[in-house]
Amino acid sequence: MEFGPHLLLAIIEGSVGAAVLALTAVGLALVFGIMRVVNVAHGEFFMAGAVLAWVVATATPGPPWVGFVAALIIAPVAVGLLAVIADLTILKRLDYDPERTIVATIGLLYIIQQTALLTYGPDARPVEPPFNDRLALPWVEWVEGGLQLYWPWGLSVTTYKLFVIAAAAVVLLIVWGIMSKTRAGLIMRATQLDRDMATAFGIRVERVYAGVFGLGAGLAAMGAVLIVPIAQAHYLMGGDPLLLSFIVVIIGGLGSLGGTVAAALLIGLGDGIVSVFFSPTLAKILATLLVALVLVFRPQGLFGTHKR
Repeated sequence: MEFGPHLLLAIIEGSVGAAVLALTAVGLALVFGIMRVVNVAHGEFFMAGAVLAWVVATATPGPPWVGFVAALIIAPVAVGLLAVIADLTILKRLDYDPERTIVATIGLLYIIQQTALLTYGPDARPVEPPFNDRLALPWVEWVEGGLQLYWPWGLSVTTYKLFVIAAAAVVLLIVWGIMSKTRAGLIMRATQLDRDMATAFGIRVERVYAGVFGLGAGLAAMGAVLIVPIAQAHYLMGGDPLLLSFIVVIIGGLGSLGGTVAAALLIGLGDGIVSVFFSPTLAKILATLLVALVLVFRPQGLFGTHKR
């Protein structure tokens, strides 16, 4: 295969990873930006979404798309409710103290992980995609006399991967709309700016925090449901999403949702391209190096702003 078509395939694979990473990282960014909580268990909420997707999809009778749609609804809601319960029973009692909540979410990480191991088991299991047709992709090259469009390499992509990219984009637009256009978003932004002032104006900050923690976990779980037909569900699959989400949030700028999405595209596409042409390990090394450079030269992130 020529370099051009190979690069196009790498971009498509990277776009799928970037779409899921954006969902997961935006959930983490919301929790940190509004609650100032470093949620170390965020990757396990991702894993729980994948495991629940397999449980729901296999338990739902009918064609694969019925089970997938059920999983796409039930898994994020169930994981979100689990996060709300964890917030009310653990984080609230710690008064959202930054140091103690880190320790608490580490404990929550192991509880969720070991519960999945005991109930789900150590095996990786796939979820059948609702549709998986292959689409031939054209390639354009410059030849003498102008551009020529043709399919000489059998270049193709599955329709499900295109669906993942589109679905993630729609969900992110909905989140942006909620945060910028609704009263709920205004309350969350007010709580983020000044918790004490929000309390003085009658905002139930604890309820806001519980909702944000649940929303962040639900977004991670939704990303897992979308990716699990491509990458199988496994009880140890939460590590990479957690690491990459932290990288994205740092690079994008703490509290910047737009920066988080842009950084997810940068890291996801870079990871896909480098993994295809070199190795996944090199992709992770380069992403970590980029974080180090950002922390040295622009500590507030590429899209963040200095606090005054």
